[in-house]
Amino acid sequence: MAPSSDTMKIQVGEISALNGTLILPCFEGCEKPPSKTMNEADRVTRSLIKKILASDDFSGKSEENMSVFGGGNKVILVGLGKKDNITTKIARDTGAKTLAKLSKNHGKDLTIRFSSEWKLNMMAAFVEGMILRDYKYDKYISKKDDDNDDSPFNLHIQCSPRHVDNLKNMCEESYNIATGVHLARDLGNSPPNDLYPMAYANIAKDWAKGKKNVSVTVIDWEGILENKMGGLENVGKGSSRKPCMVIFEMNKPSGKGNPPVIVGKGITFDTGGISLKPGASMDEMKYDMHGSATVFGLMQALHACGHSKHIVGISCMAENMPGSNAYRPGDVIPTYSGKTIEILNTDAEGRNVLADGLWKSGEFNPKFIVDLATLTGACVVALGHEASGLWSNNDELREKIRAMGAEVDELAWPMPLLPAFEKEMTGSKIADVRNLGTTRWGGSNTAAAFLKQFVPNMSDDKDAEQYPWAHLDIAGTAWGASTNATVAHGATGIHVRTLYHLLKNE
Repeated sequence: MAPSSDTMKIQVGEISALNGTLILPCFEGCEKPPSKTMNEADRVTRSLIKKILASDDFSGKSEENMSVFGGGNKVILVGLGKKDNITTKIARDTGAKTLAKLSKNHGKDLTIRFSSEWKLNMMAAFVEGMILRDYKYDKYISKKDDDNDDSPFNLHIQCSPRHVDNLKNMCEESYNIATGVHLARDLGNSPPNDLYPMAYANIAKDWAKGKKNVSVTVIDWEGILENKMGGLENVGKGSSRKPCMVIFEMNKPSGKGNPPVIVGKGITFDTGGISLKPGASMDEMKYDMHGSATVFGLMQALHACGHSKHIVGISCMAENMPGSNAYRPGDVIPTYSGKTIEILNTDAEGRNVLADGLWKSGEFNPKFIVDLATLTGACVVALGHEASGLWSNNDELREKIRAMGAEVDELAWPMPLLPAFEKEMTGSKIADVRNLGTTRWGGSNTAAAFLKQFVPNMSDDKDAEQYPWAHLDIAGTAWGASTNATVAHGATGIHVRTLYHLLKNE
């Protein structure tokens, strides 16, 4: 499965030749073309742009967009709003929306010219938005529009000479990260009849071939039984497509390592099991593996960018089906940690598979652990599709993730991990932990409290502290996020960029 963003071509240089359609981002109040931005445009086009900017037809307000045809060149005027108000989010979203609005009449050769008043990070964000939006998932469409041009976009990014080298490097990094974002989207969008647990594992193994600093280990059904990974075993045993655990390792040192470990929930389809979900929108449960999609996409992004530090990713893969062998409400199941779980609802399955993955992460002496999961509808009720929920046992780690998410516009909203929630989840009368809270209230918080019970300690000492750990509930941000300008529809690839920059700065 090749990342979808490997088609776009990007060149960065000084303002010189004009190739194809000129995209001219303008701030509000721009009354004439900024210096050099009309270089090589023909006389008629120059005159048209001057008249338009001098009139009230185009003011440069945010989201204002005008295509200008009439001379020998095609021009798109793009409004950014007031210069003093621009942020990287505005720049990124505007770049994404600009690409989304292109028609076949604009062609695939685009010249984006930034005037000298543009700051480096704003230019980079605008281009990043275009790169992220350059994605579609049409693998299963047999009849394609004859007028549809599938050739890649050629972006000619032009700016002041002093910014060329730095902008080139930043665009290259954004492009490489986007290969991971788009791979995560591909995995999330894949239909569950084709992407099941071992299919994911096989894609991962194929991806690792030829990459000298990467290894992929698959713990298959027999390995799960042998290792007594009861969370994965029980959630996945009702399906003919058995569960597995996929472990990515990059830049493994010769001695003992201390890597960050990223753990992803990978339920390739979630019927709810015996606690069957309602039929409405059940097709969207193919997205229930997006935590594992983000893990895989992150590995792709890190590798593409030449990440040199040790990193481990763990994907906990299963299909939750109501078969004759499925686990039931009322069961008590073992886990890899040795702790037992009282099953009160088989649709609270993601936490069960993560219990094994979190415990497995302790074997790598982790610097910290981050898990991602489309875990609870309660998180969507709390935060909508605007932010992921964020829980942590470590204030420093929580703040790093929050700050990085805010910087790249993948919001992670801190949520409470109160002792009362932990007490509620450890209050089973017949097992160590229960997989459902006692009431409907605070469901995303009790789910996080459940996961905390399976975060390993730093040593065998009974008073030892847990490894630093954070949990991201991406149920509202992994798909259906209509306000995310970088995504047309479907899977978002959420938090590939957040975690990439987090790990880069470690």
